[in-house]
Amino acid sequence: MAKTVADFVLARLAEWGIERVFGYPGDGINGLIGAFGREGQTMRFIQSRHEEEAAFMACAHAKFTGQIGVCLATSGPGAIHLLNGLYDAKLDHQPVVAIVGQQARSSLGGDFQQEVDLAALFKDVARDFIQVMSTAEQARHLVDRAMRIALERRAVTCIVIPNDVQDLPAVPNPPQQHGMMHTGIGAVSHSHVPGEDALHNAASVLNRGRKVAILAGAGALGASDELAQVAERLGAGVAKALLGKAVLSDRLPYVTGSIGLLGTVPSWRLMQDCDTLLMVGTTFPYTEFLPPEGQAAGVQIDRDGRALGLRYPIEVGLAGDAKQTLAALLPLLEQKTDLDWRHDIEKEVARWREVVTARAQTRGQLINPQLPFLELSKRLPDDSIVTCDSGSAANWYARDVDVRPGMLASISGGLATMGCAVPYALSGKLAWPRRPVVALVGDGAMQMNGINTLITVADRWRDWEDPRFVVLVLNNGDLNLVTWEQRIMGGDPRFRDSQRLPPFSYAEYGKLVGLEGIRVTDSEDVPSALDRAFAADRPVVLELMTDPEVPPMPPHITAKQFGAYMQALRKDPAGGAALRATLKQWWAG
Repeated sequence: MAKTVADFVLARLAEWGIERVFGYPGDGINGLIGAFGREGQTMRFIQSRHEEEAAFMACAHAKFTGQIGVCLATSGPGAIHLLNGLYDAKLDHQPVVAIVGQQARSSLGGDFQQEVDLAALFKDVARDFIQVMSTAEQARHLVDRAMRIALERRAVTCIVIPNDVQDLPAVPNPPQQHGMMHTGIGAVSHSHVPGEDALHNAASVLNRGRKVAILAGAGALGASDELAQVAERLGAGVAKALLGKAVLSDRLPYVTGSIGLLGTVPSWRLMQDCDTLLMVGTTFPYTEFLPPEGQAAGVQIDRDGRALGLRYPIEVGLAGDAKQTLAALLPLLEQKTDLDWRHDIEKEVARWREVVTARAQTRGQLINPQLPFLELSKRLPDDSIVTCDSGSAANWYARDVDVRPGMLASISGGLATMGCAVPYALSGKLAWPRRPVVALVGDGAMQMNGINTLITVADRWRDWEDPRFVVLVLNNGDLNLVTWEQRIMGGDPRFRDSQRLPPFSYAEYGKLVGLEGIRVTDSEDVPSALDRAFAADRPVVLELMTDPEVPPMPPHITAKQFGAYMQALRKDPAGGAALRATLKQWWAG
């Protein structure tokens, strides 16, 4: 059979190093799906339960491998379903290529079934590159440009391929004539170090500082050694944006942990008391948790110059790769000899670790949700991959889970969308089948996407070299983070119609699909349940019946927030229980 455009597209993706494509079939991509069936190469089609999950998995693949993630969906409804996962990739600056089908060219403009203006639909999420393939001659350069732009811009790109174009005879080598493109896959070499003058200016600012704070984000991943050396040279404390949780070990004495609403008290105090701020690879959005404007001199490193000075006024912005720029900056930095600031930070961190432990060990009628995260932290293997969903689980992940060298960890940062953790975890396991994987999920996110993804996990786990795959579910029957936001921000009690979740047994469901299911109702059983989960011969759904009234206390509470909270509790039938839990947490701190 003659090679078709679809055959060529898949072969070209394989030349770019793509090993798997995440998607769901449909008649808009029949040609591409058929080409997978004919393909003699190693690239695999990974069927998800929903196109949104396919996009999440492509995003996670990019996060956990550094490679481009690729997802595939049919026209109309399938393409629409991709959007949430693609926005997750866009806002977390991950290179993802979406390939979507379309109705035949002859039908377009005729209000045909499933006809959607896909170029308009994807124009925002794939603003760096969105193109419709109209001829076979375009296939080569559209694939090449979508891949290269996604990689270079760390962005989402999209190719729309009408179903009749997919079946056209391929044109691997367009003719050498006017109007034809002849793109290639060759490697690109970059210089990501700012000039000497800029480096000296930045060093001058940092050397003058007596109380230096560092804020590291996802852009500092891969620069752990250099960042640690800079922190030691400057006698600095290091706070981490949530996407940068794996940048440095949480067990380093000067690492204050997460920052922001989900952050720690030491991170809050680090920012409030510093006189110099070095930001590395972060666009952390909550500026109220940064130093007050004018308090600290600022230096920022980011590979994207557009991010410089975006969150805090800076003296020197360095557009460059974090690892290379920190390495070039290090010889220019003076060793701090007055270490009182560093010692104060380390005392704060040590005290905070005691507080975290004490808070996790406070008791109630149900399991304190902090306890499983604290116990998990003691048991995580060194090469673990940890994913977390949005919701109250993210609070405990941010504060109670220690990430150590060699681990990978991620969450939906910029979009903060629910439903990503289990698809993320599955994608991580497919990329690294020998590594243990843990997904931390609330019951709301499990009902949204998680239970569907478990079907895929059950179908694929026997192919893995290491079966350890633990889905830790906090079952409290409540959309808990929203409940607390309503209380603290709006002064409103829990609104049962919106917040209550239908009862569901996640452990039993896990057993139903062929996995191990463990349900825990008593705090005393949490450690042994975690041991059992990591020793299981198959993936495990670990369901913990947790207390919805344990507050995810922010590191700093304003008088306005406190007043709103007390107002909400006076109106809330569960207000007494919430107040008692709050007092226990306050006393433990």
